[in-house]
Amino acid sequence: MNGIRAAPPTGKRSRSELEADEADPRHLNVDGSQDGQSSSDDDLGPQLPSTVPKKKRRILPHEKLYIASLPASARYSKSLMHKESLSFVTMTPSTDFLITSSIDGVVKFWKKVVDGIDFVKEFRAHAGEVKSVSASSDGRSFATAGADKTVKIFDVITFDLLAVINLEYPPKNICWVHGRGASTPMVAVSIEDHNVIHIYGAESQKLLHTIERLHRSPVALMSYNEAYDCVISMDEGGMVEYWRPSGSYDKPDNVFQYKSSTSLFEFKKSKSVPSSLSLSPTGSHFATFSFPDRKVRVFDFASGKLYRTYDESLETIAEMQQAGTALQKLEDLDFGRRLAIERELDTTLLRNKANVIFDESGHFIIYGSMLGVKVINTFTNRVVKVFGQEETFRSLNLCIYQGQPQKKGVVTVSMAASANPLLQDAEARDPMLVSTAPGKVRFYLFTNDSDFNKSTRDVQNEKPRHLGKSAAAETIKPAETGSAATLHTTYGDIHLRLFPDAAPKAVENFVTHAKNGYYNNTIFHRVIRKFMIQGGDPLGDGTGGESIWGHEFADEFSSLRHDKSYTLSMANAGPNTNGSQFFITTEKTPWLDGKHTIFGRAVQGLDVVHRIENARVHKERPEEDIKIVSISVT
Repeated sequence: MNGIRAAPPTGKRSRSELEADEADPRHLNVDGSQDGQSSSDDDLGPQLPSTVPKKKRRILPHEKLYIASLPASARYSKSLMHKESLSFVTMTPSTDFLITSSIDGVVKFWKKVVDGIDFVKEFRAHAGEVKSVSASSDGRSFATAGADKTVKIFDVITFDLLAVINLEYPPKNICWVHGRGASTPMVAVSIEDHNVIHIYGAESQKLLHTIERLHRSPVALMSYNEAYDCVISMDEGGMVEYWRPSGSYDKPDNVFQYKSSTSLFEFKKSKSVPSSLSLSPTGSHFATFSFPDRKVRVFDFASGKLYRTYDESLETIAEMQQAGTALQKLEDLDFGRRLAIERELDTTLLRNKANVIFDESGHFIIYGSMLGVKVINTFTNRVVKVFGQEETFRSLNLCIYQGQPQKKGVVTVSMAASANPLLQDAEARDPMLVSTAPGKVRFYLFTNDSDFNKSTRDVQNEKPRHLGKSAAAETIKPAETGSAATLHTTYGDIHLRLFPDAAPKAVENFVTHAKNGYYNNTIFHRVIRKFMIQGGDPLGDGTGGESIWGHEFADEFSSLRHDKSYTLSMANAGPNTNGSQFFITTEKTPWLDGKHTIFGRAVQGLDVVHRIENARVHKERPEEDIKIVSISVT
């Protein structure tokens, strides 16, 4: 206790020893007085509280240098396109390639050059949605997993497709699990509806090992930590596991001993599921984002202890807006619009797209929010920068480049900080933050360039979608067609690609009905397993519905065939009897060719299609109503 010291073991103490002991600062109180002594001998009765010095704010050394190594402009300077909505953006370490992928299975390679990126090559990697992507720790290999039950492996340096791994199951997540210079590159693949993890040799495409009992639920996320030679995996039940990708595949000895001493049960306790997992460049920390609690968490990797938590829940955002304590006070109309976009994030389509990333130093985390892309100093616990605060889109999937394409003397921010160079050296860097947005076919580049033209920053690098229509026709009826639509059902979202060139009447009918709310709260009234799901009847029994013209309209047959699952076609009662009803196939149905008009295909939310297909039915009608809440068209 304060003021009590052990007696000397033997003998008397000299006067000089006593004076030295009295001067020892370890025995000074907060007010500077010594233990056992009062600052005044006349102090009797109650005293005023002593003045406690203010708590010093934590200061991160070289913070200005780290911030200067981020893009300078808070607004995006350029955007580029895919034909369909973007899924993931990845910046490969060391090799400086940006790789973008979209929901139609397209993968594009871009090379980072001074003041921008150059397009290199495009691949039609998958016949459906890209479910997961992964870049190796040396930046030389890239892998994609698709809904078409394949894994594609690319050589980044030569931007070539090296190998294809055909799976017997739909993949859920993919991760390279080898370090730099490994003799056998390996990739781990988790399964959509099972708890196992398969490990394949990238060169042989052969199954090397299967981890069967580590998780009890399907594994949603995996990331390899090269510093610890350890993989961290997270499942849909909220459980987190560490394992070494070789030998016994058990937890390595260089991390925590007992899981009970960690914070890894945090997701289980909060009944949340991680949707994003990122490692810091040194491997010392990892960051997650989870639903439905919408919290950003930063953990220490070795101990598994929770380091920081940031609450981005809708309740907290609404309270801060009402109290006026938010990062930015919004007008009520603008706040309502942004809040509606936030609610859409917790859907099958977008849940695994929102991510949290680290900057090159590992001291800052970067993630999209309702108020823009936040950059938080986890050491001082403060927001140091916000990107895209004035933009109309909500940033979703992010990656960052902080190198110097021409200058090779300084490689990392940490090296620059340790040498404490002049700020001019930091300004010579060419940082670039890349962002996607929900439902957007563009990805956005935040750079040092603040002198840009708003009318030309959105580059039209893809052909317009409506090539078959004249400008006059589109001017007359701009709202009667579309190239994509989303069925918002009670089971989740189904994303459709429409074919207005192949079936203009059917698309116009469907789009107009959708925009007028004609399909809102209608049900899937006819469901046949291994065949199709049918809806669009306002009566709900298959006998109702009419076209936007008030009468039946003619069939529109084209070169499209029912040779794929997820084909969107018009239902009818015979030739040229189209009304409002439509169906989505779940298998190949070639006998329908020449009988039903094909006007689109489902490209995402295919798991929702199968959930509806497998619902319990009585005489082809689901026992529980499965509703189309609304349909949005783009």
